[in-house]
Amino acid sequence: MTDDPAASAIRSSMTGSDVDGTDCRPRPPISFELFPPRTDAAALALGRTIDRLAEVCPAFISVTFGAGGSSRDRSLTVLRYMLEHTDVQPMAHLTCVGSSHAEANRLVREFLDAGITSFLALRGDPPSGADADADAGIRDLGSAAELVQLIHRVQEEREPFGQSGIPGMPGATRIRERPRPERVAVAAFPTGHPRSRGLSQDVDNLLAKEIAGANLAITQLFWHADDYLAFVERARAGGVTIPILPGIMPVTTPARLARLEELTGVPAPSELAISLEIEPDADAQFDLGVEYAARLADEVLAGGAPGLHLYTFNRHEAVLAVLDRLGIRTPAQLTTERNTRQR
Repeated sequence: MTDDPAASAIRSSMTGSDVDGTDCRPRPPISFELFPPRTDAAALALGRTIDRLAEVCPAFISVTFGAGGSSRDRSLTVLRYMLEHTDVQPMAHLTCVGSSHAEANRLVREFLDAGITSFLALRGDPPSGADADADAGIRDLGSAAELVQLIHRVQEEREPFGQSGIPGMPGATRIRERPRPERVAVAAFPTGHPRSRGLSQDVDNLLAKEIAGANLAITQLFWHADDYLAFVERARAGGVTIPILPGIMPVTTPARLARLEELTGVPAPSELAISLEIEPDADAQFDLGVEYAARLADEVLAGGAPGLHLYTFNRHEAVLAVLDRLGIRTPAQLTTERNTRQR
């Protein structure tokens, strides 16, 4: 597969593209996902994890958002921590499940007022115990595309049109362009959405979200590079032009791998499942999971992926180990190495 035609767009809009002039590969944009902590002890640990992830200078870190108020206050606390204590751009998740138009409008305003300008708009999963094929939890906000439109509309309502002068034409004015949210991302499904009738519908849905105003897509988990690369090709053929970031999680225990298969419906790779199951040593399991994720990341980057989105499970060790395996250095490491060579 040739280089993704949208790669240059995301590389210009996402930070952190340093290149080591000697032995380090070009540094693609990196981003991470976290979920809100459930306890005070977990909150302290998450603060340390955020600090470590921030050292990599990611383009953004997204924070999941519980439907129906289950974790919304804690999500906002995490997002505000990033704003106040790091230079990282926080991205807030929003879901249709559990939210009405009025509630989503209020939440978007609350986020914008807090200084958060990047969003991930999701339809969301049905509540626990609900029929996965039903529209459980859906009110009058029925799709991610509608949520994308709402995010832009709220921003436009907060920033009324203004006038600006026209150079060389005294007294003449024109309508000044209004600021827009920095990123409005949506989900993509390389292996197919559970509710989809086919892969073509997944592409059509992604195109609808782009038309609604999304400017970035992030994939759900996949385990084989061909799944991602083939999906991107289908999306481009179907008219999708926004960057499509591959979402990758280093899985370092057999229990977590089995749990992810249960949650996502995507079959776990047999080679990784068997390797983790027969390996009794926890450190060796960690290395197996990191190696598999690093190999997958390397393959999608070689195929033209415009960056990497790493699901952290609220731990920094495995995702940073993946970056080390890829030979991707942080800006701080690059500066240290350059200074050392110049002495």
